[in-house]
Amino acid sequence: MTHDVLEQLSKVLAERKQAADPNSSYVASLHHKGLNKILEKVGEEAIETVLAAKDAEHSGDNKDLIYETADLWFHTLVMLSHLGEDASAVVSELERRFDLSGLEEKAARKNK
Repeated sequence: MTHDVLEQLSKVLAERKQAADPNSSYVASLHHKGLNKILEKVGEEAIETVLAAKDAEHSGDNKDLIYETADLWFHTLVMLSHLGEDASAVVSELERRFDLSGLEEKAARKNK
């Protein structure tokens, strides 16, 4: 189910990137404004997600954390779309790492 949602969202993002009017589509407007604006949104959403996580730790309520994480994922997918990628590339990378020890994978990156 999750993969289906990511596929559907990736398809919509690609369509909006290619054909939507920046005056009537938020995604098209982000693409029109360029990578720096998209990265600004990713950074903003990352900060909001971190703050929501800190609040959730104290309140025990994850509602805002889930909301902000969805915003972060969405804007990250817009960033990937802008650079010619989509969610499937990230899913494939996660699948590749599935049987790897996180510590081993991290150590391998240091050796590059």
